[in-house]
Amino acid sequence: MRKSFGAVAFALIALSLCADPLRAEDAAKDKTAAACSGFAWPIERERGWFAAELARTPSGARVVKTDEAFLLALKPTKTINFVFAPERPPKPDSYSGDVVIAGVAAPGLYQITLSDEAWIDVFENDVRLKSAAFTGQKDCPGVRKSVRFDLAPGSPITIQISNSVKDSIKVAIAPPS
Repeated sequence: MRKSFGAVAFALIALSLCADPLRAEDAAKDKTAAACSGFAWPIERERGWFAAELARTPSGARVVKTDEAFLLALKPTKTINFVFAPERPPKPDSYSGDVVIAGVAAPGLYQITLSDEAWIDVFENDVRLKSAAFTGQKDCPGVRKSVRFDLAPGSPITIQISNSVKDSIKVAIAPPS
């Protein structure tokens, strides 16, 4: 009986040690789900886009498509000559850049979502747009903020990113899902 009790105790200890990493993994998933569910609107589509391997888009490029994401290559802010002054002055040791969207197909609300911390300014017909809404979460892996703007069709839209601590950032533009 003693040997059998010892074997059972050993088996229970071994099982509990195996279960701890699983519990930790489940807790991490729960924490991520909670952080990512804190946005004011759904961002699952953008999280999916950002999880894919994205082609690097150089700062200053023209992007034709919406309803997708791209990886915007940024430059040291001190080397950037902004076409439009950022609304919030960037730190000199940060990274900045811009991209021009050829235009949207239909008028309406579009959300521009960023993977990481940065300031975003949006211009349509050389006029700075005020955001219609904003949501963000610091603890959601892969998505930091999403900002909504009312856009008109056919007009080029300049998305200007500044004050990033990284030399690239994932950007998505699409109508709300």
